[in-house]
Amino acid sequence: MYAVKLKPQAAKFIAAQPNKKIQRQLIAHIEALAVNPRPVGSKLLHTQEKLYRIRSGDYRIIYQIQDKILLVVIVSIGNRKDIYRYL
Repeated sequence: MYAVKLKPQAAKFIAAQPNKKIQRQLIAHIEALAVNPRPVGSKLLHTQEKLYRIRSGDYRIIYQIQDKILLVVIVSIGNRKDIYRYL
């Protein structure tokens, strides 16, 4: 099982969501990454930095997998229309 670490930007995004249902949805997807960091539907975005993304409704979760130390780092979370601009 992998450990999951959120960068401050990702944690702030979750906390800033006014809808509790969206917060629970994002947290559930993040917790599922601890069990399977490459679920069906995940996509490799950048091979050199090993950035992956998963969809969560209208939101995207961008993360890195560090297999040697069993760690998933949540780099960023954002709306699908904005998230790719800031990578």
